[in-house]
Amino acid sequence: MGLPAICPSRRRFLTAGAASAAGLAVPGLAPLTTASCAAAATVDTNARLVIVGGGSAGTSLANRLTRATRGARITIVDPSGTHRYQPGDTLVATGVWEPQQLLRPQAAFLPDAVTWVREAVAAFDPETNRVVTETGRAITYDFLIVATGLIFEFERIEGMEPDLIGREGIGSVYGNAAATWPVLREFIQTGGVGLFGRPPGELKCAGAPLKVTFLAIDQAQRAGTRDRLDFIFNAESDRLFSVPVYHDFVEQRLGELGVTVNRSFVLTGIDPGARTATYRTPAGPVTLGYDFIHVVPPMVAPRPVRDSPLAWQEGRYAEDGWLEADPDTLRHPRYPNVFGAGDVLGVPRGKTAASVKAQVPVVTENLLSVIAGGEPTARFNGYTSCPLITRIGAALLVEFDYDGNLTPTLPFVDPTRESWLPWLLKTRFLQPTYYAMLRGHV
Repeated sequence: MGLPAICPSRRRFLTAGAASAAGLAVPGLAPLTTASCAAAATVDTNARLVIVGGGSAGTSLANRLTRATRGARITIVDPSGTHRYQPGDTLVATGVWEPQQLLRPQAAFLPDAVTWVREAVAAFDPETNRVVTETGRAITYDFLIVATGLIFEFERIEGMEPDLIGREGIGSVYGNAAATWPVLREFIQTGGVGLFGRPPGELKCAGAPLKVTFLAIDQAQRAGTRDRLDFIFNAESDRLFSVPVYHDFVEQRLGELGVTVNRSFVLTGIDPGARTATYRTPAGPVTLGYDFIHVVPPMVAPRPVRDSPLAWQEGRYAEDGWLEADPDTLRHPRYPNVFGAGDVLGVPRGKTAASVKAQVPVVTENLLSVIAGGEPTARFNGYTSCPLITRIGAALLVEFDYDGNLTPTLPFVDPTRESWLPWLLKTRFLQPTYYAMLRGHV
């Protein structure tokens, strides 16, 4: 019995793709293939492996574990029949892509050998090794992987509801990217005040609010209406980005673009009829009028995770119910037959698709090691990445770890300078890479 061979890395896949696009030859790089990454040896086990969540993490793990085991009974629990390419939401919300470019049938990515329970999980019972679906069906496991993702709590903002997106000048890349572009386009065409920003707390793709801001400005410049628009970015703290080099870049670029930046402004309420937004600030509540507002909701773990013993019981991740996990091994410290992956994790960084790509091999290797009677040895270093789009045709390839250290994967891309190549990766190569990841090939 041995552990599976490592699949081609994101670095190899993207390096080959980017080099091909740029007409570059990368020394020492073998020809790119996304053919099946067959295991050198598989683990024989009759263990019941249950994966809750069919997003990027859950689907990738279903494929990897199917190939890495022989005899395992693998079940994935998720109600959705459609898989949405969420990294493309910023492009849809700003009019660069069409909504249908993001959608694929979920069945296209799940292996035949996996049992797919098309229901939502209502409760976790780690004491009896069971999950219970909304219809009351109990599913027993030997090992559990929690990959439920997160949920948006628009209701924490007084007066805000998800169905307001696309009306009264309200948009949100998180709530409804497709409905956001029409109201953003109207704002660009007619002029006025645009409010942008982000909330405190954990955030899916924390760079997305900045991308939407930059792309909205670029669309206005292309439309010739920039001089009729006031852009205001309300930062929830005194920092615009957690990594100092990118904070400095964003601060300088927003200044160059004529964006007003308010510090420590937290959105607490919205009046759609009056088109006003109220913020909590160190000086007290401040109300601003708007013609367009990009609402970024507070984000929390799904209720079944929050209400279960699997959530953090104390510390910074407890209030919003994030899944407790060792930040390195991604194993639950109190329930050793439970692992986590993706946005639901209560770890310092890692709520991006690129993080999932780094987490999935760690969870796979550590789970197989535990099944075989060993201890987890693979480590997740907090790798997080996003192409920080600054305008149509340019971006920075932002990559860093738990400690905020830059971790560039493409040797010919300067991570501190914007260029056309990260934009090309974002719009042409990352989506195919993502789908290869879902199938466990990258």
